[in-house]
Amino acid sequence: MTLDPVLGSLVKQLPEPATEIEDPERYRMEKRQLFDQLSARFMETGPPVAEVRLIRLPVADGEIALRVYRPAGPGPRPIHLYLHGGAWISGSVFERSTDVCCRERAAGAGQVVVAVNYRKAPENRFPTGLEDCYAALVWAAEHAADIGGRADSISVGGVSAGANLAAAMSAKARDEGGPRIRLQILEVPATDLAGDFESHRLFGEGFALSSTTMSLAKSAYVASFEQRSHPLVSPLRATDFSGLPRTHVMTAEYDILRDEGLAYAERLSEAGVEVSHTLGRGHVHMSMMLTAVLPAARQWRAEVLDVLSR
Repeated sequence: MTLDPVLGSLVKQLPEPATEIEDPERYRMEKRQLFDQLSARFMETGPPVAEVRLIRLPVADGEIALRVYRPAGPGPRPIHLYLHGGAWISGSVFERSTDVCCRERAAGAGQVVVAVNYRKAPENRFPTGLEDCYAALVWAAEHAADIGGRADSISVGGVSAGANLAAAMSAKARDEGGPRIRLQILEVPATDLAGDFESHRLFGEGFALSSTTMSLAKSAYVASFEQRSHPLVSPLRATDFSGLPRTHVMTAEYDILRDEGLAYAERLSEAGVEVSHTLGRGHVHMSMMLTAVLPAARQWRAEVLDVLSR
């Protein structure tokens, strides 16, 4: 399928990717301003929910924010832990796009959604962000009744770097006897920070997420090249895929991460994990957010809500 003309035009308007980060906070502020502007233009408004609650969760050497979205109607409801993207460097639960996604999942799938504002690289390298997400998972399970949720029905979902963290967290929960995760939804996931795939060469420039940005993200997230092969950094590099939760992987046709997402789904299937995979024809990285202008983005959202509801 050819690249959607709307996406082709939008990609050309994106600023050149940064090659270094001199001031991480300024970098995040500029990214947030850009994505808030884009989401206001191209993303539908999030539906109303019964309550949005801000939680401050103490974690090792700090504190993180959680935003809890409770749908209307009686509970208890399944719990969905949502991990936003941003190349491990930027992104926030306070961005408009994250808020809309969480509202859609709460209202559209009848879930109590817990969005995690994990700490970012390069100030907080691996495994800090992962440990923050895991702490949020444990908190959600232990406080399920307080937020109108069910501790016996927890799913996780993530986009891009958030999908990487979701997959790593599922493996960590399995290995450490943590809360049981019934489902993981991985959208345009980064699964192998040490690998080389055809999609890296095909779509490394000019398709929203560039090889320049990925190189910057990898250097920020992990302390050494050798660490990129760690199975909790690169879930595709794990040696044991058994016992992982049911998984739905969604990749984009014109995305640098396309092939590693598919490879992860294939490894799960080989290990006997219940897995499904969808290739978003005509999509680029993150174009599933453009629900106000792109019918394919609305179809992508409908698929997420359908999988989450089942």
